[in-house]
Amino acid sequence: MEQPSRRNVLMTGGVLGALGALSVATPAQARPLWTWSPKGSVVGAGKGVDPRWVWDEEADPLVASLIDRGDVPNVNKLLKGWTKNGQALPAGLPADLKQFIEKARRLPSWADQTKLATAYKFNQKRGTYLGVSYGFASGMMSTVIPHEARAVYYSKGGADMRDRITKTAKLGYDIGTRNAFQPDGEMIVTCVKTRLAHAGVRHLLPQSPSWDKVADEQIPISQADMMVTWHSLPTTVMRQLTRWKVPIPADESAAFLHSWQLTAHMLGILDEYIPNSWDEANAQAAQVLDPVLAATPEGVKLADILLHLGVTIDGGILTTHILGALTRYMLGDQICGWLQIPREPVWDPAFEAFWPTFVAIKEGLLKITDAPPGLLQIYWAFDEIIRLGTLLFLSGGNLPISIQIPTGNNPNT
Repeated sequence: MEQPSRRNVLMTGGVLGALGALSVATPAQARPLWTWSPKGSVVGAGKGVDPRWVWDEEADPLVASLIDRGDVPNVNKLLKGWTKNGQALPAGLPADLKQFIEKARRLPSWADQTKLATAYKFNQKRGTYLGVSYGFASGMMSTVIPHEARAVYYSKGGADMRDRITKTAKLGYDIGTRNAFQPDGEMIVTCVKTRLAHAGVRHLLPQSPSWDKVADEQIPISQADMMVTWHSLPTTVMRQLTRWKVPIPADESAAFLHSWQLTAHMLGILDEYIPNSWDEANAQAAQVLDPVLAATPEGVKLADILLHLGVTIDGGILTTHILGALTRYMLGDQICGWLQIPREPVWDPAFEAFWPTFVAIKEGLLKITDAPPGLLQIYWAFDEIIRLGTLLFLSGGNLPISIQIPTGNNPNT
């Protein structure tokens, strides 16, 4: 495949899209024409361009230049020390990168600090549900999103999945902290570094012969791909909470969405693609997420790696079976069939019986008006220990976790 220029891709988008749908896409992967209106976005307006043909016009040329100039190793070394949102950038960064980061780290005008404070209260109450949903609804769903599964598998991240998952988990951890978007928090840093990493993948992955053989796109991680991944997180999590009949006050629901709207913006998703409500999010997800879910060889391999991450704990005697059953409970039989996850005669019925009861009991305790003082704080401390323990396990104890710009693709494919 000829190395594409962005102009060539844009000019031939209609032809490539048609050929892709006819030659390589399964019925589950075929996407309908983009019809979602930017009137439903956080800014209520936009050009309405199909996001499959939009990438990141600010980050992409910059990172491509950094890679081609050989600056990335030094940049990664310098940025490792940049961890807090309000922290001054390290000296020695290339001027063009420094200018980009200073702009990219600014919150948009529509950021609402009151909603962010409410989002933290929501995370305090529902930390356990969120952690399980992020890991086994959102995380495992990524393996049946073909573009994402291939991009992960063939890029540098595919060579060390524990490291790749750790960096993804950090985003889910940071957004739930009290000061996520405050100067002493880390969520903005995590988003900006992820945005740079994505730009690196866009530049490098088209150079991978292995990816090129199976890809039905010429440049990965389009705005559409990013929105698919976004919906696999907050939209999917809210669907799970609704399924479990978790009662969520309207202000907390809107605040949780707002924290993820800000995350989308900070990751480089254009405002005109970010839904302004859960109704709009569900409408968009029905168009960009639900129809594309499908099995790929890469996704099956990634799912198997994820299910065996606990082997170092117990040799896989229990953890692999429990993780498989939890995935089935979250995502259902069809997706588990695609991923070749076997049924678990003990754990499958256990989760079906246990989880709704657990949710009901916890929700009941949260409603007790005469509950012991500090009950919510105790729950939050417990959830925080679990979240931090997960990061420590995934990182092998190597904290802080540093998201980096890649310098190559997966050498093992």
